[in-house]
Amino acid sequence: MKWFVYIVKCQDGSLYTGVTTDIKRRISEHNSDDKKGAKSLRGKRPVHLVYTEAFQTQTEACKREIAIKNWKRKYKLKLINRAHSSTGPTPRNFSSGDRTPTTTIIIGASE
Repeated sequence: MKWFVYIVKCQDGSLYTGVTTDIKRRISEHNSDDKKGAKSLRGKRPVHLVYTEAFQTQTEACKREIAIKNWKRKYKLKLINRAHSSTGPTPRNFSSGDRTPTTTIIIGASE
């Protein structure tokens, strides 16, 4: 099963980072009154998917999510913008072995 780290852009322009196994379902939960969607996004709907990365394990995806959540907004925007450029994202060198995402999927616009 693949795990995904995703970033959504909210109606107010804020960014939210999360982890899921089903991106389409998760975005739907965020945009509906479903109690499974993040509480912090309820007043910021609709949200639009702007970035995803796929990982083989939940552990790798959660580590990446934590790393991205600790970044300042400007670095998140750079990640999104780089992914939307014609060259795509640059591979990252993880210090503890090769944990490069298996696939990067980009949907939506960066700004």
